[in-house]
Amino acid sequence: MSRKEQELVFQQELREQLLDGKIDRREFMSKTLTAGLGIAGIGVAANFGTSMAQAARPLTPTFYQWIEDLHPSIPKVNSRFTDVNYQIAPVEGFGIERFVAEAKKGASTWDVYVGQTPFVEMTAMIEADVIEPWDNYIPRDVLNDIIPSIREECTINGKLYGWPFLLDVIGTGWHSGIVKKAGLPDDAPATWQEYLARAQQVVDSGAAQFGATFDAHGWRSVAPFTHSLSSDCYTSEGLFDFTGEAAIEALMLMKNIMRDSHPDILLAGASDAGVNGTPDEVAFAAQRVGYYNKYFNAPLRMAQYWDNPKDLKMGPLPKFAGGEGSTVFWTTGAALFKHGQNKEKAAEYVKALTYDMQIWKDSIAGTETGHPGHLPPYKSIYAKWNSNRPSWLPDFVGLVRGQLDQAKAITNHLFGLQQFIIGQSVWETYLKGEEKNPRVAMQNVVDAVHAEMKRG
Repeated sequence: MSRKEQELVFQQELREQLLDGKIDRREFMSKTLTAGLGIAGIGVAANFGTSMAQAARPLTPTFYQWIEDLHPSIPKVNSRFTDVNYQIAPVEGFGIERFVAEAKKGASTWDVYVGQTPFVEMTAMIEADVIEPWDNYIPRDVLNDIIPSIREECTINGKLYGWPFLLDVIGTGWHSGIVKKAGLPDDAPATWQEYLARAQQVVDSGAAQFGATFDAHGWRSVAPFTHSLSSDCYTSEGLFDFTGEAAIEALMLMKNIMRDSHPDILLAGASDAGVNGTPDEVAFAAQRVGYYNKYFNAPLRMAQYWDNPKDLKMGPLPKFAGGEGSTVFWTTGAALFKHGQNKEKAAEYVKALTYDMQIWKDSIAGTETGHPGHLPPYKSIYAKWNSNRPSWLPDFVGLVRGQLDQAKAITNHLFGLQQFIIGQSVWETYLKGEEKNPRVAMQNVVDAVHAEMKRG
């Protein structure tokens, strides 16, 4: 065997040891130099080793089951790739604790995690060194296509750590049959004053037992109602400004709506730790209420139980007089694991997924497996629909798109979600009449949040 052939055999042996984990990259390079292969040999061998490592497993994304249930075209997108090991997130042992444990070992079971909500876990994932930015992989035209407020939501320190997929927006739904029976216009109230007046008329006319309802739990009311007055509702440290004028007005609005709502509105839901099966969902599904404020997924799900689901109409949130008239939104998107593989392929895959038109038709118009109501994050898709509107596209999509230029997501913070969990029982003292002054109630929220932050 010639010396050249011997070098090639030895190179191959080293590559196999590297891929099998028997040696690390530092030892690989050391042995290569010791063998006299030189810098050029290291470059060739290392590059080959990297490509082989990436090819050693296919692109491995993981999704939550609920995402696939609500978007049945995802497997069709998968079929366009020959090397995708698509996985549903395991029920047990899946979450940031596992991600951190794997990252400490320089490994990751998955390449992409489709299920990240920025204000819920993105900051923690970054601080734990679990994920890396998409900036080196996402095409520039795609980055610039993301609606600016959504791009801001997914960005920390100038880097895009979340590639947005499903956009959830809180707006207004109403029962067209009830509204017409009450002698009211079949459209979304423009202001909260008009909303309250209409809710009262629903009750006074006998058209329905209750005029209005909303999801009173956590951030899902106080945050969007605050945003309908102003998007400038966060402190310099990135927390929600509970004592700001906009938040105070939102809290008083919640109490005003409750006058024409069902008495159990503050009770927890019946499933998923109280998140789902909430009293607002039950009331709207039973056609006992005229107007409804929640993320669009909820009324779309509830209306499927009606004799005539087409009685459901949806539009943007009302605004306060002189207010901005926006809402709060959040995305569920893709995170890129720092120690995953196939990162360029991951970008190709997420682009294909998020630009697939069948995905968006199913998402908005509904399917046999669900009525998600999720919207796309890209300017170009709305522009395309605006110039050539599909027959299946409901009116609310265009109305909500207009709010996204002013809307702002809940800011990224380790306590982004926790602050509302801590605060709910405190601001409810005002809603229940235990605390008469809304400002005192909200100051107590701030005190409770800061106390918990000090405890770590």
